[in-house]
Amino acid sequence: MKFISTRGGAAVTGAQAIVRGLSPEGGLFVPENFPAVTGAEMEEMLSMSYPERAARILLKYLDDYDGDELLSACEKAYAKFDGDPAPLVRIDEGVYMLELWHGPTCAFKDMALTLLPYLLRKGCDICGIKEEILILVATSGDTGKAALEGFKDADGIKITVFYPSEGVSKMQKLQMCTQDGSNVNVVAVKGNFDDCQTAVKEIFSSAEKVKALKQKNVVLSSANSINFGRLAPQIAYYFSAYLDLVSSEQITMGEEIDFTVPTGNFGNILAAYYAKQMGLPVRRLHCASNENRILADFLATGVYDVNREFYKTTSPSMDILVSSNLERLLFEISGRDEKLTASRMNDLKTHGKYVISEGELQKIQQTFDGGYADEEGCVEAMYDVFVDVGYTMDTHTGCAMKVAVDWFEKHKKDETKMVIVSTANPYKFPQDVLYAVTGNDVKDSFKGIKRLHAATAMAVPKCLKELKDKPARFTKSVDAKKLFDEITGFLG
Repeated sequence: MKFISTRGGAAVTGAQAIVRGLSPEGGLFVPENFPAVTGAEMEEMLSMSYPERAARILLKYLDDYDGDELLSACEKAYAKFDGDPAPLVRIDEGVYMLELWHGPTCAFKDMALTLLPYLLRKGCDICGIKEEILILVATSGDTGKAALEGFKDADGIKITVFYPSEGVSKMQKLQMCTQDGSNVNVVAVKGNFDDCQTAVKEIFSSAEKVKALKQKNVVLSSANSINFGRLAPQIAYYFSAYLDLVSSEQITMGEEIDFTVPTGNFGNILAAYYAKQMGLPVRRLHCASNENRILADFLATGVYDVNREFYKTTSPSMDILVSSNLERLLFEISGRDEKLTASRMNDLKTHGKYVISEGELQKIQQTFDGGYADEEGCVEAMYDVFVDVGYTMDTHTGCAMKVAVDWFEKHKKDETKMVIVSTANPYKFPQDVLYAVTGNDVKDSFKGIKRLHAATAMAVPKCLKELKDKPARFTKSVDAKKLFDEITGFLG
């Protein structure tokens, strides 16, 4: 399988796409075509473990990797999880929660970032790359910790994570700033996530800066979802959720289902779209936003406009105005028009806005719809589910629940099964979750954990409890324009 860029350029192999992260033109790598998963393969995967299912899907795209090695890597990666990596929990009649937070850092990013170190290291071997790899990550909270944990002490790899200084939860910040490992670096950036992401992308697309790093015997790569190696493992859990519904006789093979996905950078829901393109019986994808409702507005109007107020919310991983992975969807619905996609991305960079055609919007709306939850709506959804069925969810999942509830209220006769994607352990946001389910407000995160446990009896992850006694290693805060200086200083 070859990969092409959303903005043009030569085709590359899967290994090259993963090692490079971004194309030289600044575009995102996408598969030359979508491989099909046949009905017979779906039947065969019913009896497989999660690592086996993941390896089967990944090999469809990464045929330059060895199949047996890929399966072994999946087994090692998902052995780090607490039980089933992606369990499906029934919430109500026809409504299910896909829990993706049973990994080492308690967030759905673990589903890909426990595997990415293998994909990247093996990709370097396949490509004959001997230089040191520097991974740059812009994070709105969860990606940073998951990447740091995945790549800590990896041979031949260093990683620097940039996060918005006031744009992550206290627990997310603690997780990153106390990270161990001899090859890791964490820097707070004065600004929001979009400032971090824009600055990191600028480094990747700067020939001068790439050359300067090359002189230090260093090549760049990314662990953000702009890297296909981050996106590909996420496709697998949509297949697995569907197969679990079939295995438990909740649906019959071939029956269509819906997914509701909380998303800020559009990568998580794009993986579901890719699964649908491969043949997974998906009817609709409901895109859930918080008060930064730029995706909901775009899916309704076809206008993407970042010239709007930015809100800091209790679902910080969705506090994003520039959704990078949307570029991959734009590329598809434009008929894979690389020049048009590049022009729109330039309009976004220059004017903060682009508009798609009515025909393109209709194509998108055949599969996607968007909704959002303000802070009050998110709290209400979390409270109602906790009171009604005793299920506790984090704030991002709360936004998705609100969007799912709104859909069913508008479509009361809709009997299509709905899977809501749950992206983080509630204890990553203990104060906000505690307030939602009990009305109690505490200032300290660890008091929040203690009281949330008392209210819900939900087990507290060991990795979060231990943060209280870990010293902060990384305390630096810099301007977004100084990121490259931080990188060169870290490299020495």
